[in-house]
Amino acid sequence: MRWAEGFIAVDWGTTNRRGYRLGPSGRLEDRMEDDKGVLSVAAGGFPAAIARIRERLGDLPLLLAGMIGSNRGWREAPYAPAPAGLEELAERLVWVEPGRAAIVPGISWTAGDAADVMRGEEIQILGALADGMVGEEERICHPGTHNKWIRVEKGRIASFRTVMTGELFSLLKEHSILADLLAGPIEPGPAFEAGVRHGRAHDDLTAELFSIRARVLLGKAKSEDAAAYASGLLIGYDLKTGLDGPGDVAVIGRPDLTRLFAAAIRSCGRRAREIDGEAAFLAGARHLAEPMR
Repeated sequence: MRWAEGFIAVDWGTTNRRGYRLGPSGRLEDRMEDDKGVLSVAAGGFPAAIARIRERLGDLPLLLAGMIGSNRGWREAPYAPAPAGLEELAERLVWVEPGRAAIVPGISWTAGDAADVMRGEEIQILGALADGMVGEEERICHPGTHNKWIRVEKGRIASFRTVMTGELFSLLKEHSILADLLAGPIEPGPAFEAGVRHGRAHDDLTAELFSIRARVLLGKAKSEDAAAYASGLLIGYDLKTGLDGPGDVAVIGRPDLTRLFAAAIRSCGRRAREIDGEAAFLAGARHLAEPMR
């Protein structure tokens, strides 16, 4: 099975997966997306899941990234310690099927008692670097279920911190007393920006979250603004972790999320540019696969 004839890159997360067939020139030829994340695959079920991907996208080599390399995935791929770039990832690929299927390791970072890990985001960050979407010395925000604030130095991921902002919002939306107020649309606007300002300026996050409900009950706020305010509040608090020091910020990820984080960053008087996470992932996959082609 020759990589020069094309390959399949898979971004395999906890609850969903996305597969892309790249042709001999590296051009995207086909794609798939479903909710078959690693948690949906029964023990011993990954060979069959891989076979179904090939049935859908072609009998080609596979480059697998994300939680597929975790201890809940097909085979664990040990983290590459930061600072790390594409070269370090390529050296640590885990070949589950020799020459046919490789799992990309994540990246770990430690400093004293502090520790952090990522799986999947590293492909996007390093792909954006390799294709010149971001510079070799840059601050990057990668919003998602677990937002990442990443420092790139000398073209490698040097350090990063993870903030559970997306997961917290999801838990509040599904399981909290605020659930009935958080179903509305979330767009940048006055309510969202007010939440960002409060989150940035105060340390009363849990108290302010309850106040969202109280203000609506007492007629001091509109229920239709609650979701945007809550999102802005959590993102504003998130910015306290990563928006330190001067400089622009590159925001990489899904457009619906980069739009919110970029708006929050700009509301703080900083410049932010948005980069599509899918394009960055495909760039990273192409560069990682190049030595095999």
